Amino acid sequence: MDMIEITNLNKSYNGKTKAVDDINLTIREGEIFGFLGPNGAGKTTTIKMITGILKPDSGDIKINGISIGKEPLKAKMQFGFVPDSPDMFLKLKGIEYLNFMGDMYEVPKNTRKELIEKMAEEFEMKAALSDPIQSYSHGMRQKIVLMGAILHNPALWILDEPMTGLDPKSAFSLKTMMREHTNAGKTVFFSTHVLEVAEKICDRVAIINKGKILFCGTLEEMREHFKSNESLEQMFLELTENE
Repeated sequence: MDMIEITNLNKSYNGKTKAVDDINLTIREGEIFGFLGPNGAGKTTTIKMITGILKPDSGDIKINGISIGKEPLKAKMQFGFVPDSPDMFLKLKGIEYLNFMGDMYEVPKNTRKELIEKMAEEFEMKAALSDPIQSYSHGMRQKIVLMGAILHNPALWILDEPMTGLDPKSAFSLKTMMREHTNAGKTVFFSTHVLEVAEKICDRVAIINKGKILFCGTLEEMREHFKSNESLEQMFLELTENE
């Protein structure tokens, strides 16, 4: 079953600059799919269209078989989304934010409490839940948004640069959770500009640059591809230098 199906997707800014140029992608159930490319390549624009924040100029996006354009509410129930900037709802306390997300996605109170405790333990956030989010560090804000996004146990996680700003232990926890999620037959789609992150955890990757998909396949195929394609190899080096 396809979890995300992107067909002929286009987006221009001010009618000239093509941020996303005729993209086709299929992400399947049970895989960790990495969306790889330098900063400004079109990753966030694509993710904003997948999640219904931006309207495409043309093309279609289906999530778990449901069109985000035609049935946005139903499609949005299928995924949890972590944006690249976690600065929202700053006046709320951590626990209030999680309960707000729980209410929005209709997570039963008893399961919710258990889940929140488990995640707070995992991400070392227990003590911080009663503090307002505006007092959090960037990494802590990232963690609370992540916890809120996966609280309703959606079939699909969509994460925009999720490792940026996380301490090593939390990054490791997140990678473990991603794998557990896909082992249960569910899907993770995440973007990164750090090659090493993708290499460690992805089943398949797509590489985007200047709005175009340059490659899509397994990591093995990617390595082969880099060997035979100089411009990709150049980009590979740039991605590696971003460390």
